[in-house]
Amino acid sequence: MSDMAREGLFSSLAADVPRAIVLDLYAGTGALGIEALSRGADHAVFVDRSPAATQAIKANLDRTRMTERADVITRGVPRFVISDDKSAGPFDLVLIDAPYAGGQDELDAVLAALADGWLAPGWTVALTRGIRSSMPVIPVDWRLSRRLEYGDSLVLVFRER
Repeated sequence: MSDMAREGLFSSLAADVPRAIVLDLYAGTGALGIEALSRGADHAVFVDRSPAATQAIKANLDRTRMTERADVITRGVPRFVISDDKSAGPFDLVLIDAPYAGGQDELDAVLAALADGWLAPGWTVALTRGIRSSMPVIPVDWRLSRRLEYGDSLVLVFRER
């Protein structure tokens, strides 16, 4: 996600971030979750399957002095959210910056799994997609709240109906 898109997203989420428990899926460098922490989120859980990515997240958390407010998990996102162990949640804010060229079926499964016990009352989910990506299957009780476009990125913000 570009810096401009990240700034726009967090400007639109301003009221949702303070005191939130955040889940950053496909976390990469951790930029989204760290931005949430810097804007007042209480805690963030970062999930990425790449050991190199989770090492980068840990280094970035250390550099920003936010390590104690975060958990970093090296695991595939589908395996994490489809797990019966939901002890890391529930989450107020979920940030999903899945690879644009990634499998549509995987993203559909991840969204469905999130709707099954991972979300706290009053939740918000922000999903980033390529502007030309196909739309994932959205759980029926999710309401599209905002649609933001930044260059080739599309950010969809969903809320509880």
